[in-house]
Amino acid sequence: MKHILPQEVDQQLKEGRALSIIDVREDEEVAQGKIPGACHIPLGQLLERMNEVNKDQEHILVCRSGNRSGMACQLLESYGYRVVNMTGGMLEWTGEVEKGEGVK
Repeated sequence: MKHILPQEVDQQLKEGRALSIIDVREDEEVAQGKIPGACHIPLGQLLERMNEVNKDQEHILVCRSGNRSGMACQLLESYGYRVVNMTGGMLEWTGEVEKGEGVK
């Protein structure tokens, strides 16, 4: 499984790179803030919502600490997806966050 640090993700976003970020935390966690532009698919819904994930691109998976996103990476990898786990998760994220009701 490939890994990336939160600081590396933040730097790539600041450089204007188009990244596919999938946040696998629960609704109440995401409501407190998520990485701008991240797609929210809770880990428990990932299997049934896999069709929403583009198989032709690489995805960075994010959770609170890196554990659930690691599980999500293993699941998606087993179906042939290219994924990277953001180690340290949102606990180590120092970049911008989107907050508010509209965050899904």
